[in-house]
Amino acid sequence: MQYVAAFDAGTTALKGALVAEDGQIVASASCDLTLIIDGDFREQNPNEWWQAFCQVSQTMLAQAQEREPGFTAAQVAGIIFSGQMQDVIALDAELKPVCNAILYSDGRADAEAEQLGNAYLGGTARFLETVGNRLEGCLPLPKLMWLRDHEPATFERMRHVLISSKDYLIAQLTGTCIGDVVACSTAGAMNIRAGQWDKELCEAAGIDIALLPELHKPQDRIGTVTVAAAALTGFATGTAVHAGIGDAGATTFASGVARPGQYNINIGTSGWIATVSPEPFVNKPGAANLKFGVEPGFVNAVPFLNAGDVHKWATGVFANGDYAEVHELIAASAPGANGVLCLPYLVGERFPVMNPTIRGTYVGITPDTTQADMARAALEGVAFSIRQGMESFDAEPISISLIGGGARETAWCQILAGVLNHPIDVYANADILPAVALASLVFDQPDLASNIAETTTYVPNPKAVRVYNERYPRFLKLYPSICTLQTV
Repeated sequence: MQYVAAFDAGTTALKGALVAEDGQIVASASCDLTLIIDGDFREQNPNEWWQAFCQVSQTMLAQAQEREPGFTAAQVAGIIFSGQMQDVIALDAELKPVCNAILYSDGRADAEAEQLGNAYLGGTARFLETVGNRLEGCLPLPKLMWLRDHEPATFERMRHVLISSKDYLIAQLTGTCIGDVVACSTAGAMNIRAGQWDKELCEAAGIDIALLPELHKPQDRIGTVTVAAAALTGFATGTAVHAGIGDAGATTFASGVARPGQYNINIGTSGWIATVSPEPFVNKPGAANLKFGVEPGFVNAVPFLNAGDVHKWATGVFANGDYAEVHELIAASAPGANGVLCLPYLVGERFPVMNPTIRGTYVGITPDTTQADMARAALEGVAFSIRQGMESFDAEPISISLIGGGARETAWCQILAGVLNHPIDVYANADILPAVALASLVFDQPDLASNIAETTTYVPNPKAVRVYNERYPRFLKLYPSICTLQTV
């Protein structure tokens, strides 16, 4: 039996899973990580990532030795990662950090982004066409400009820049600086169609293109575990290490989305809709584009800010924070929420509208309106917002899958099926699918994740579909009306 060690280098934790050839998880471990916040700055210490990785690896391999008779580290066929993207991880010639990693959520480089837009021939419009993403201060290229201008001594020590947390771990494992085309799509320096760093963009930014890592597809074998890394992690010297994939690409891949018409909806605190298409979405508000790498084409993801936070809010207001109670309330109200509509924009919105100052609204409250109607209307409002976003995509849905914490609310799953008028496949084991999908790239078994996926399908109720189709045009009128009112 052979195994793959699959890791996710996230923001809050580093997680590892040992995946067998049949797709079963035979060992797993995790370690929490520290986020350093100072005003608009969001940073992490890469050394903590490495320490966490060594701890998780040793724990995971020890578990496997206990559970799998005769197991040895030599049976690990490969190591592969997913990881947070859009970071600036600056290293010296010995591959040691010269400063903390500057994270994707860091907001320090807006002025530098504006400078780059002015310096680059064709400005922000051409930048979008080249990179596939809008020019913003959260991108690594403007943040490198910030380091050069604000911390020149640190910048002078820099010899390598990595874009994903996983790539720092790969560098420590193998001594090689690489990046995968998925994660590096978020750098602000890559020609997304060519899958190569863009020399003209780097020159406009005043950043040496030689600092950037060698680009690879996620499945590429890029090196092996060194003697020094083996001693710290427990892996065998010479174990193959693969390039891996940025986290949003990994989630899309794990959800079975590989071609146009397949969609995945993620409902966490916020959420996104992801699909794959032949071209980047450069004409849709808020869209993010990644070169897929695993297959031809591009991952297109549109983020919406209001998702699970709306569920949490409704649970707190109408059910004293009791999720079981709010479920009963939602189920007690019929589709259409007794005529109540909710615009669910509690914290502004990025998609299907872009307005950071818009706020939520209820319309249609009568003396007969109940708490159940209000709670249901809130979740129906999110579903209507998702439908509005889905309608901006080019391909008609072939399949729609759902993951995230919101997928645990069965009434919401049924609401989404009705509002979208399409079956919704909900993964019961979504937490392990990314690891298994990563392992499939090492094993070269494309169907590994789908073979072990456990799904529940929610089918639209025809009566509910009729109600929602009648209510939806009224929902579309809410934002234009409320937007005008709130800006008076």
